[in-house]
Amino acid sequence: MTEPVVRVDDLVTEVGGRRLVDGLSLELRAGQVLALVGASGSGKTTTGLAVLGEAPAGATVSGRVVVDGVEVAPGRPPRPGAVAYVPQHPAAVLNPVRRVGGVLREVAERHLPGPSRSRRIRRTTVSALVTDAVRRARLPTGPELPRRYPHQLSGGQQQRVVLAQALVANPVVLVADEPTTGQDAVTRAEVVDELRALAAEGIAVLLLSHDLDVVRALAHHVIVLRAGRPVESGVAARVLSRPAHEYTRALVAAQPHVATVITDRAADTGASVGAESDDGAGNAERLRVDSLVAHHGSGRRRSAVLHEVDLTAAAGECVAIVGRSGSGKTTLARCVTGLHAATSGTVTVDGAVLAPSLRRRSRDDLAAVQYVFQDARGSFDHHRRVLDQISRTAVRLHGASPEEAADAAMATLRRVGLDEEHARRVPHGLSGGELQRAALARALLARPRVLLCDEITSGLDTLTQHGILDLLAALRAESAGTLVLISHDMGVVARLADHVVVLDAGRVVERGPAARVLAEPAHPVTRALLGVPEREPDELIAR
Repeated sequence: MTEPVVRVDDLVTEVGGRRLVDGLSLELRAGQVLALVGASGSGKTTTGLAVLGEAPAGATVSGRVVVDGVEVAPGRPPRPGAVAYVPQHPAAVLNPVRRVGGVLREVAERHLPGPSRSRRIRRTTVSALVTDAVRRARLPTGPELPRRYPHQLSGGQQQRVVLAQALVANPVVLVADEPTTGQDAVTRAEVVDELRALAAEGIAVLLLSHDLDVVRALAHHVIVLRAGRPVESGVAARVLSRPAHEYTRALVAAQPHVATVITDRAADTGASVGAESDDGAGNAERLRVDSLVAHHGSGRRRSAVLHEVDLTAAAGECVAIVGRSGSGKTTLARCVTGLHAATSGTVTVDGAVLAPSLRRRSRDDLAAVQYVFQDARGSFDHHRRVLDQISRTAVRLHGASPEEAADAAMATLRRVGLDEEHARRVPHGLSGGELQRAALARALLARPRVLLCDEITSGLDTLTQHGILDLLAALRAESAGTLVLISHDMGVVARLADHVVVLDAGRVVERGPAARVLAEPAHPVTRALLGVPEREPDELIAR
């Protein structure tokens, strides 16, 4: 048997007396995929950083980590290009003022196989490396993408750009931290295929993921972490189908599946699957979007992102917006919140038309519409405590005193499962999932009438996700708030949504009650998002 490409022996990572990883050992060979699963904060990302020869700020590390025959540690990274890292939050590693194409070319320059005899040969080699990496990452190969800045990309596109940057160096180890976060079912399947192909080429893949379906489809072996300690490990098919540890069983049981959720909701309401939903019936209209048109860029590079989009939602209702990455979902949400000024069309809340720009909205309008971003880390100041940033919402939007605001913020944080110890950390002291819950708490503290949640469960394990979905359902029942849910996880959509709107290339291609759209999708895009195979033509069936 070949020597492991990655060997970790008794890894312990500690910060301020708190163990992030506690006695973890693992082996990963060329061509294998090893998945680490577990709750947010269980030590997955910290382990991935250890393979890169890095550690969280202020951490002490013990144990032994060997990568490609070289012992690594904080300050002693692997040889250049040996390990590639795809982070959970791609915006954190994308330069906001650099165009995508320029960065990819720069990365390729640094990893050229050797000195070239001429500038022309060098340019040709760089171009070939970039083109190959873009293709393997399933990104568009036309001239438009290289000209864009990161903020002009969807979350899924940002993730694939980071993957392309990683592939330019042809690494021997790929650490993929939630590589399918925020991606639709079609793109997720493409990423799985790509990672599987990389493993087939001999690359060792360390997969850190909450998505158990992706783990099932891709991983050879699984290690389940809880509070930094491994509680179960083994062949992926066995661990996920016949889990031995109670924690693993709970993770598997908490995963929502569309068909099961639809059936359960229908049983709870006494309705048949596919029937028209009466949820929200009789409630006043809360949100209306009329003929919304939006563009990115300016001048000759101006391109339409949304085309005459209409949307309505009643008080107490949940409307889910679904579609492939880049279909315009996030731009629609940003237009509703005033973060992106629409070219034309209106957004109305409780009968009042809102100003298209956030800066022109009143304090009441700002409180009325709140947005929880897909990239929670990018929405926090890295240098201020989480509690201070969240409590500021109550001061600015509701005139609370600093003491009242801090008490209200702490109470809201507890509702989303974070305690005082979490609240007093700076954002980098929280895991991605923990920070996502903090972002939700900040939005809830504003007491919004319309809450837009953009992929807020994508960075959460199944147990934490289950709790957040319960919380959102309870808040709707208590306050008759309207929830606009943007998600690629159709199980989450089935769990919460009363109505579904499907976007494709900025246009609404299907809409209707959630039970009907999810059980009997009519449009090919909807069917693809649900993983439903296309129907055979009638004449073939007849034959």
